[in-house]
Amino acid sequence: MTGRSASDLVRKAAKVADEVAGPAADDVDRQARFPREAVDALRGEGLLSALVPAELGGGDDDLQAVSEAVTALARHCASTAMVFAMHQIQVACMARHRGHQLLDDYMAEISAEQRLLASATTEINIGGDVRSSSCAVERDGERFTLAKTATVISYGEYADAVLTTARRDPEAPPSDQVLVLCRADEVTLEPISGWDTLGFRGTCSLGFKLTAAGDVGCILPDSFGDISAQTMLPVSHILWASVWLGLAQEAEARARKFVQKEARKNPSHPPPSALRLAELTAVLQQMTQLVRAASRQFDEQADDREALASIGFAISMNALKVAAADLVVDVVNRAIVICGMAGYREDSPFSLGRILRDAHGAQVMINNDRINANNAQMLLVHRGSE
Repeated sequence: MTGRSASDLVRKAAKVADEVAGPAADDVDRQARFPREAVDALRGEGLLSALVPAELGGGDDDLQAVSEAVTALARHCASTAMVFAMHQIQVACMARHRGHQLLDDYMAEISAEQRLLASATTEINIGGDVRSSSCAVERDGERFTLAKTATVISYGEYADAVLTTARRDPEAPPSDQVLVLCRADEVTLEPISGWDTLGFRGTCSLGFKLTAAGDVGCILPDSFGDISAQTMLPVSHILWASVWLGLAQEAEARARKFVQKEARKNPSHPPPSALRLAELTAVLQQMTQLVRAASRQFDEQADDREALASIGFAISMNALKVAAADLVVDVVNRAIVICGMAGYREDSPFSLGRILRDAHGAQVMINNDRINANNAQMLLVHRGSE
C-alpha cells in the first residue's frame, strides 16, 4: 500500500460498518464482547495502517480522512469505532515520534500484518491524570522491564502491542515520562477488574497488572510530555469526538425516518415532531462543523510542533472534547423525544437505547470536569493571541 484517497478509506470503513460491524453490534453490546469480526474486516481492508507513512507500507492518510472513517463506523457500532479510533491514536504517536529503527520496523509490521495497538496510560492511585506515572522503566543494558497497574487497558487482551507510559527511570519525577512499545509476546496481563458498563461495552476496557520487557529501542525518543501535547491529546479528542458524531448522525437519521413515516400518514399536515427535527438538525450541524474544523486544523498544523504545543491549541482541543461530549447527548435526547416510545423501545427499528447508552460514555471518558479544570488553569495565563 502506498497511499490512497481519503474517499477510499471512508468507503472501505463504511463497507465494514454496513456489512460486518452493524449486523454484530447488538450482540457485541449484549455480550460485552470484543467486536472481533469487525476488527478482522478492518484488517482485511488494510485500514489498521491508515496513519502509517507510505514509506513504511501504510495508507499515509490524513486525520480528516481517519476522522470520517471513524464516524462511518460509529453509526453502526460505537464499540468498533472506538477500538479503531484508539488504535489510530497510538499509531499516530508512533508515526510522529518514532526515531529508532525498531519502531520503524514495527510500523512496517503494522502495515504488513495489520497489528492492533492498545494503550496503557492510566494507573492505580493516579486515575485519569495521564501526565503522571508512579511506575518506571528499569534498564539493564539494551533491555528494559516495566511493571504497571493500569486501571484501564481497552481491548488489552486482544492487542498485538500496548503503548505504555512510565517514568523515564526509577529516579525520575512522576511527570518525566516516556512512551514504550510493549509487544504482546513480551507482555503479561493479569486482570484486576471487569467491564460491565452502560455503553461502549465491546471495548472490553478491563484493568490489568501489566509486566513487560523488551529492547530499549522500543522506547519512543521524544518525552511523553511532547507526545501528549503534539499528538496524543489532540488526536484523541478529535477521534473520540468523531465517534460521538457518528452516534449523533445515526440518532438524527432514525428520528428523520420516524418523522417521515408519520408525515406520510397525513401529508397535508406535517407532524409536530417535524419542528423538533429541524431543531435537532441545527444542533447536529453545529457538532459536525466543530469536529470537522478540528481535524482540518490539526492537519494544517501537523508539522508545526510549536503551534501544536501552544496553550491556545490545547485549550481548543480540550474544548472540542467537552463540547462534543455534551452535544452528542443533546442530539440523542432530542431524537428520543421525537421518536417517543418507538425510540424508547428496544424492539423497534427506531430504537435509540444502545446509542443513548454509548453517548453517555462521552462525558466520563476523561471526565469533562477534569478537562474544564485544566482549561480554567490555562486560561489564567493564556494571552489569546495563539
